Amino acid sequence: MRQEPASPTRHLRVLHDRGHTVLEFLGEIDIASAAEIVPHLDRETGRPGALVVLDLGGIEFFDCSGLRLLYRARHRVLDGGGEVHLVCAHPLTLRMLRITGLAEVLPPRPTLDEVFGISRQAGRRTGH
Repeated sequence: MRQEPASPTRHLRVLHDRGHTVLEFLGEIDIASAAEIVPHLDRETGRPGALVVLDLGGIEFFDCSGLRLLYRARHRVLDGGGEVHLVCAHPLTLRMLRITGLAEVLPPRPTLDEVFGISRQAGRRTGH
């Protein structure tokens, strides 16, 4: 995994791993941090055919502002013909994802390795 020279904000780190852009959310994701994250999220998710992983492994707090970021990223990536995955293993965050229905449209996986395994299998099924 290769990290970008500097994190765009203290709440978001951009990494590149196995052909995917990994957006690693860090610390407390609330209305203030979401405002910092949006421009960087939009830059990374607005590329045509983007392969994006949203990684919540580094969060300590996550509210509805964080949910809006996930919905926004999913919408932008899919509109551009890309692929988006979610990494989350925290029980309370998983519960919030299930309650809001986000887990149905953006199924969380516990690790990056599992995401990449799923991504490779999907590519084989579609001939990519």
